[in-house]
Amino acid sequence: MMLMSMKCELPSLLWMVACLGPCLAAAAACGPAAAAGPPGRSFADDVAFLRAHTKILVLADERDEAQVAVAPDWQGRVMTSTAAGGSGSSYGWINRAVIAAGGVDPHINVFGGEDRFWLGPEGGQFSIFFARGAPFDLEHWYTPKPIDTEPFEVVRSTRDTAQFRHTFALSNYSGAAFNVRVDRSVRLLAAAQAWKALGVPAAPGVSMVAFESVNAITNAGRTPWTAGTGLLSIWILGMFNPSPATTIVVPIAPGPESSLGTAVNADYFGAVPPDRLVVKDGAVFFSGDGQYRSKIGIGPRRVRPILGSYDAATQVLTLVQFTLPPAPHGYVNSKWEIQQQPYSGDVANSYNDGPPAPGAKPLGPFYELESSSPAAALAPGASLEHVHRTLHLTGTRAALDAIARATLGAGLDEIERALPKK
Repeated sequence: MMLMSMKCELPSLLWMVACLGPCLAAAAACGPAAAAGPPGRSFADDVAFLRAHTKILVLADERDEAQVAVAPDWQGRVMTSTAAGGSGSSYGWINRAVIAAGGVDPHINVFGGEDRFWLGPEGGQFSIFFARGAPFDLEHWYTPKPIDTEPFEVVRSTRDTAQFRHTFALSNYSGAAFNVRVDRSVRLLAAAQAWKALGVPAAPGVSMVAFESVNAITNAGRTPWTAGTGLLSIWILGMFNPSPATTIVVPIAPGPESSLGTAVNADYFGAVPPDRLVVKDGAVFFSGDGQYRSKIGIGPRRVRPILGSYDAATQVLTLVQFTLPPAPHGYVNSKWEIQQQPYSGDVANSYNDGPPAPGAKPLGPFYELESSSPAAALAPGASLEHVHRTLHLTGTRAALDAIARATLGAGLDEIERALPKK
């Protein structure tokens, strides 16, 4: 199917919020707000470090409380954010060791960041990470430079928005060529906009930072992009600080596998142990401790337009919303193999970092919340757009519990108890 200038609205979450108003009203009387954010460096500390190594744009609200740090030379990547000004906690995972070391790794430069622009597919006969005929292994895996080391042009920047553009050429494993233009904007959302986007009433005593990236790819060449020779997709990944108390929650459509397919794809790096992944009718719970390399994915018939995490130690609720078309579409398959079904990939993913082998060092550690667009079958000049929105919330336990129930379909008690205690 050709997606001509495709733009899809973020579906409403009102199917989960019928009881939220009374819950939030009660939550306002349940005590002081919890301490915000993960322990460690402040937002100002992280921005100062980043500015010593690259250009940084800081987007801020009118009171300089909610702030977002964006790196133009790293593809307009959101590096980190805060809800409490420069002294507030910094939410994004930043790979200080790699950034400080400088240099360029030919395979991938893991700078970190809460919202980074990538393209799929990663593996398969239409991969853009493997050269034609190369084995599907780490030695031959290379992240395309346009989404790894090449800077994006700053088209425009204001107090709360930054717009970027980059044009480049790619070829895939099968030899198909792509001329691509990327238009990307990062926007800090006002609180009223964020609550409206969530589809829930504003909760008294809750502090938040909310931002979104609007990402579009355009066929800048003269040849249509077709399924037979391979398609691209927009892939947005957010990297966050892990902890033993962090549990990732992915709502899914309940129902039989015979009609909706498997509830969760969990074989990216081998089977995930049962103490790290629990699947219930309507939700998937996955460890975000950064101690065991594993990944899960949700297909188009199961996915909801949201996923999130809760860190019980710091009492931070993180939510990610994303564009989801109203009917199932084909999504690129990124498995490292020649595929029988190259458009049977996942829409939402979560990755938990850890040692790739016994005794080896992890990439981070960190955990990721990811979303993808459908495969982009585009005529020359046509575009596809994908929105990825990130929110961090702190406040009273009762208030966060009500928000988690309304958006993720699970309360804080259920989230904290979902995975067996180690």
